Formats: sequence, structure tokens, C-alpha cells
Amino acid sequence: MASKVYWADLRTNFRENLQEKLDRLLKTAGMGEIDFENKFVAIKMHFGEPGNLAFLRPNWAKTVADFVKERGGKPFLTDCNTLYVGGRKNGLDHLDSAMLNGFNPMTTGCQVIIADGIKGNDEVEVPVAGGEYVRSAKIGRAVMDADVFISLNHFKGHESAGFGGALKNIGMGCGSRAGKMEQHNAGKPHVEQEDCVGCGMCTKICAHEGITITDKKAFIDHSKCVGCGRCIAICARNAIAVNWDESITNLNRKIAEYAKAVVDGRPCFHISLVIDVSPNCDCHSENDAAIVPNVGMFASFDPVALDMACVDAVNSQPAVRGSAADEGDHHDHDHFHRIHPETDWMSCLEHAERLGLGTKEYELIKI
Repeated sequence: MASKVYWADLRTNFRENLQEKLDRLLKTAGMGEIDFENKFVAIKMHFGEPGNLAFLRPNWAKTVADFVKERGGKPFLTDCNTLYVGGRKNGLDHLDSAMLNGFNPMTTGCQVIIADGIKGNDEVEVPVAGGEYVRSAKIGRAVMDADVFISLNHFKGHESAGFGGALKNIGMGCGSRAGKMEQHNAGKPHVEQEDCVGCGMCTKICAHEGITITDKKAFIDHSKCVGCGRCIAICARNAIAVNWDESITNLNRKIAEYAKAVVDGRPCFHISLVIDVSPNCDCHSENDAAIVPNVGMFASFDPVALDMACVDAVNSQPAVRGSAADEGDHHDHDHFHRIHPETDWMSCLEHAERLGLGTKEYELIKI
């Protein structure tokens, strides 16, 4: 049976602004049917890497948070630390970046909590029902402490997954640093010797005695390393790196399995804003020009149907002249595949469907 996906365009008038229209979309799509009374509600979103301007504005988050509070819930915005070097690799820098980009209790109406803590290792191991690649997912603790889970994502392209939508926001976004490493890598981290100064901070934080200092350089013993990623967060010289060597298809399937771990067993709802559709992830410290015109706001209880509807909506749009989607073979009507031809985004949706996360079949209902 097809899942219902609700869509609203971005047309407004003096009677209703965009935030009010989003509120109406959420009501029509049934989000108000969730019992929020006295429930902790995680609103998972991306706060944007400093320098990137395509991330969702805090105003959107406030609309969702207010919707929850009006129904007696206790919302908080959340995300997990990154695996790579940047403005969000530990909890304190992450909060600084969020506030720099405008996310604070005054602008959003709720608190911001980094789900996997200061060092990215505050995690919960969650079994993956039916998982083929992941037996237990490593999820940020604050995400799993919530009674209700809401995904609020900026729909855009992605250089590895093809696109970033609901499943990517949930699966990769809710993984702790070790969880992100498990999804992205078939191996373990290593030390870039030319950048290492032998300070020894990594040896102190390693709980498995897997790092030693020889001739003022750190070395990781992969027979002892468990891939927790603590050393990545602590290295002041950013000398510890990961290989990013997992296959594209396996990456997408792991994302689906991590998403399964997050949503199982509690009320969930999913919102995608197809605006400022940049060719790459909001994790970049820059954003290229939007590849298609803005499409609108989408919402559904089914994250698979939601992603499929958003992909179809983007691919039905003409490429913006001069953007990354305006390059290459225009006979390929898949904008995401044209920009990132090595990606395999359908593998994530197909695997998510097999896991029982939802269906690719959808009924699009315009409000």
C-alpha cells in the first residue's frame, strides 16, 4: 500500500507566512496525532558547518518545536558530532557552530543538545532488527533517551550517498563518531605522520592501549583499535584520519540499518524541506549554487516514501542554469546521479524497504 506524503509549495500571502504554512502542513499530515504530553522529543537536524549557508534557518526549527510544545511536549534540537575535521567534531565546537548559525533557545524556542556528548563517545548500542551489515548501531545517547523522534532535514545532494534526505539525516546523523566510522569505513583510523607532533593526547584517551608514541610520532595498532574515534576528536593537529573506504552501496545500506535502529519502537515523524538544494552536504564549509528551483515542504510518517517523493520532485525540476546540475549529459534526468555519477542512492531506499522502514510507493497530497 502506498504511503501518504504531504506537500506544500512555498507560495504565501498576507494571511499565512511560510512558518504558518509549515504548521498547517504538519497538522494536515497527522503529526498532531502523536501523544507529545510530557514526552521528551528529539528534533534531529543539521546545524550547518560554519561557512555553509544552505542549511535550514532556525525559524523552521522553531515552528516544529512550537508545534510540539503546544501539545505538551518537551522538544530539543539535536545532532551528533562529525567524524571528519571541522567546526563540529566535538560537543563544544559543535555548540559554538550551532550558535554561530543562529540556533539557540531564543531563536528556536528549545534547547540544543549534542547527542553523543563532548567527545563523541556518549552512545547507546541499539540492535538492528533484520540488519545484514550492522548487528547493533552506535547511536548518540540523547537521541535514544527521547520518547518521540522527529526528523527535520534539508534535502540536498551528497557526494557519497547521492542525496541527503530523511534516511541520511537519521542514519548517519544519529550515529556517534564510532557509528559514523562503522558506516563510512571498512577499516580503522590512521595517523598522518607529517602532521603528528607526538603530544601523546591520543595515547591518554585510548581506552584499549592501541596507540603508542615512537620517535615523537603516534602509531595506531589496528589489532587493538576498536574504531571508537576518540583519538580523532582529541587530536589538536588533526593528524588522525579515517580511510573513507566503504563501498558506496554498502554505505547506503548501513545508513538504512542505522535509521532502522533509531526509529524502531517509538513514535516518529519526518519533515523534508526541498529548498536551496545544494549539490553537496551541509557538512561542507561552503555551498555551491542551488541545482534546481525551490520545490517546497514535505512531511510523512514514512521516511522511505518521503525520500522517494523528494527525489522525484527534484528530478522533475529543470536544472538551474550555471549550476552543477547544468553540466554533463542532460539526457540523464537524475540530477543527483549526473552530479555524482559514482553514487547509488536507490540502494538505500531499497534496503530500507526490505528492512520494513517504509515503502517507495507513495501518494502525494498537496495542501
